[in-house]
Amino acid sequence: MDNKKCLECEEVLKGRVDKKFCSDYCRNAYNNRVNKDSKNLIRNINNRLRKNYKILSELNISGKTKVTRTKLYDKGFDFQFFTSIYKTKTGNTYFYIYDEGYLPLENETFLLIKRDS
Repeated sequence: MDNKKCLECEEVLKGRVDKKFCSDYCRNAYNNRVNKDSKNLIRNINNRLRKNYKILSELNISGKTKVTRTKLYDKGFDFQFFTSIYKTKTGNTYFYIYDEGYLPLENETFLLIKRDS
């Protein structure tokens, strides 16, 4: 009989013939190690999006608020990260992080809005 070994710890496997790991711990450790590089990029982008979303949510309590670029920068807002763009017929461009958005206005001012669900 061919003794298959766990892909992570190389312990001899018992049970199903198609089994690859001896435990959930080894399966998770193996997949985390294999996918480490791509997961780090995704994790970093998601963290920046989450931070931007939190900043907009905290500043836009009423659903429509005006703030300055300085106030957004001071809170750590990163203008490079957003989830979608919406262009109106009048030519305005809204940037959204999920349902929280902003519209650049004149004099380094932004209109913060919340999209209806």
